[in-house]
Amino acid sequence: MSQPTRRSALRDALTLLRRALAKLRGLLPQDARRTAPDGRPPVAEPPPAAAPAAVPAPAAAPAGQGRFLEGSVEAAAGRRDYKLYVPANLPAGPCPLLVMLHGCTQSPDDFAAGTRMNALAEEHGLLVVYPAQPESANGSRCWNWFSPADQRRDGGEPALVAAITDRVMAEHRVDAARVYVAGLSAGGAMAAILGATHPDRYAALGVHSGLPWAAASGVPSAFAAMRRGVSALRPLPRLDGVRGAPPVIVFHGDADKTVAAVNGERVVEQYSAAYGDVTLVAEEGSTPDGRAWVRSVGRTQDGAVVLEQWVVKGGGHAWFGGNPAGSYTDPAGPDASCEMLRFFLGHSRANIH
Repeated sequence: MSQPTRRSALRDALTLLRRALAKLRGLLPQDARRTAPDGRPPVAEPPPAAAPAAVPAPAAAPAGQGRFLEGSVEAAAGRRDYKLYVPANLPAGPCPLLVMLHGCTQSPDDFAAGTRMNALAEEHGLLVVYPAQPESANGSRCWNWFSPADQRRDGGEPALVAAITDRVMAEHRVDAARVYVAGLSAGGAMAAILGATHPDRYAALGVHSGLPWAAASGVPSAFAAMRRGVSALRPLPRLDGVRGAPPVIVFHGDADKTVAAVNGERVVEQYSAAYGDVTLVAEEGSTPDGRAWVRSVGRTQDGAVVLEQWVVKGGGHAWFGGNPAGSYTDPAGPDASCEMLRFFLGHSRANIH
């Protein structure tokens, strides 16, 4: 092959490569197309939703009331920092604990502001802990839900989040039967993983715009799951001495272009299979501003509520009912924070099926 022909072939190959990369980048919003140095993809996040003019922005947390403390844990899987909100009106006796897992590019402070969960902690008297994912673990600070090493009980990020949970329980008067976990996007996927790997630790979980446990086994399958949903669900693992699985509440927008809405349905299917015979009853409604939603409640044969699924009409990839002071929030509602907390406080480890 002559030198000009080689150069022409090289140019053609580079052009094809650039086109392929452009198509891949086109699957993700511009501000979320980063990957970690090890090639791990983020769960992409869209630009923060603008707040409608008619919806006032509430305060992120009651000023000067509670304490927002910093801490860290070290375990075999590594080190993770966290922030713990201790409300001023914490009851004298054992109280509930909620673990909140942020989404990609977010931080504990950002997630606390966006979800307003600290203000709700003041209202209901519970502790809220926000584990922090560092850039050293993922370049976009995403929880690595797609990595098989981070889908197990005995290692990886589930073990680190559980270690943070245990630290808070050891240092504060926590009711061990009322410990909950919730998250957004990559954090929602990790919450689903924790429900699968640590059903002895968490009494209920909230999955907002996330994916089911074991949804992917690497980079290619992660993007496929985000775009099209999980094609084949794995049954939840069984833990000796633990009955069933924690009840789960799911929020997902049906117009989510980052994590396909079918993933919310897959979370419901995966956990429903662990409860046995579950009857789902749906109702339609709307927020005062006209945002439509469908809420489905799943009950076992003895009437226990083990599932709740919210499908938000026209909703994208953002925390519904959130405060625009935080990123990736949709103030138009419905109020995911209030609904999740209502669901959580109605469950304890004692009534898990």
